[in-house]
Amino acid sequence: MSIETDIFGQAKVDFAKLEKYGFIKHDRTWIYESLFMDGAFKAVVYVDATGAFSGNVYEVEADDIYLPLRVNSMEGFAFEVRKGYEQILQDILLHCCDVYCFSGVQANRICENIAKIYGDNPIFPWDKYSDYGVFKNPNNGKWYALVMNIDYKKIDAGKKGKVEVVNLKLNSEKILDLIQHEGFYPAYHMNKKSWITVLLNDTLSDDVIMGLLDESHAYTVKKAVSKRKP
Repeated sequence: MSIETDIFGQAKVDFAKLEKYGFIKHDRTWIYESLFMDGAFKAVVYVDATGAFSGNVYEVEADDIYLPLRVNSMEGFAFEVRKGYEQILQDILLHCCDVYCFSGVQANRICENIAKIYGDNPIFPWDKYSDYGVFKNPNNGKWYALVMNIDYKKIDAGKKGKVEVVNLKLNSEKILDLIQHEGFYPAYHMNKKSWITVLLNDTLSDDVIMGLLDESHAYTVKKAVSKRKP
């Protein structure tokens, strides 16, 4: 998947908001340009008539496309450029798109809360599991939540049908306590000592889930400080 598909894959553009944001319409395409990294690079973002996003990053001095942008790397200068470009796209997503990320009502409410608190939106990195959404800290690429739509029986043999869940990273002692209670399960497809699976079917309140999500997010920053107001 491309960077743009990762970010806008589950979004529906609101064309009425594009001009207000700064897009300029040329024929049937909307175009937005933004300098970043102290003006050394320029992002050019396109939205076609179908609402599909594409884009490129240019080195301003060389007036040429920055080819390392598409190289998947978690370190070095190319990563910093990619991160800056992704932040521009994330801001466009927040201000110009309606995002219905997941099939369940609670999962979408949690998605909206994450966007408001951290400014992050999910990426959908797997073609085979296109409804699995990852939330990560854009500063270092570390995951703090994974939303999945799975067969209920994979976590509870006595249940049938599909259920949306979120995997969160928590203290191992807290995980051992929580899995004794309704709505919590040992982590599905992740390290069970560090991660826990939480139901997103209104078994638990949004406040409870967001409180745990704050703890998970804290593992992705140097100092565990919550952005949420008490």
